[in-house]
Amino acid sequence: MLDAIRGDRRVLLVVAAPVEMKAVLAGIGAKADTPTPIWTRVEATPRFDVSLVGVSKANAAAGVALSLDPARHACVVSVGIAGALPRSQGPLANRSVVVADFCAHADEGMQTREGFVDLGRMGFPLSDDPDQRHACTPSVVDALRPIADAVGPIATVSLCSATDALATEIARRTEAIAETMEGAAVALVASRLGVAFGELRTISNPTGDRSSQTWDIKGALARLTDVLGRL
Repeated sequence: MLDAIRGDRRVLLVVAAPVEMKAVLAGIGAKADTPTPIWTRVEATPRFDVSLVGVSKANAAAGVALSLDPARHACVVSVGIAGALPRSQGPLANRSVVVADFCAHADEGMQTREGFVDLGRMGFPLSDDPDQRHACTPSVVDALRPIADAVGPIATVSLCSATDALATEIARRTEAIAETMEGAAVALVASRLGVAFGELRTISNPTGDRSSQTWDIKGALARLTDVLGRL
């Protein structure tokens, strides 16, 4: 990660939930005993700022827009836990570490009888990519790759995949291996401001029918603390 920094600029880590904030601060060796107000940037260590933005695309976009400073930050990384999407070889196991090479806007558009139509095909593109996704900055991906169990697209949704049908559809359309609620929003703001970006997640559960899901939020947070400590 530090290889992505140029000069004296810092890395901004963006987290959605207070439990993720606690895990991230512990991982980078910062104090985690003081509650952090939402949309507030904390100077956590000499190299890392951390911002608690809240859950959802709207919170993430607003929080990053307020926290991210191109003169201060070399890159911004969306960090937290995620759900594993179905793959041909089976979903990633709980506690797996996933690094995004693309952040995909998975459900921005309209659902028709013929299928899903994204905003780009409606004439209102969110990004220059025709598939409505953002390529993560290669230097950030390379910096995170050594601690990853898998590297691939991560889908960002507002409607979480709590049925097998929806999880399969999201995976098919986006080719994503994991699902979150903030990453692509963070990427959108970063790309508009000209700042490098990436996404790092640990798997807390598979997506799909809730009755068949096995959750391990505690384990995923502990793994997040562990891998961030390696940076």
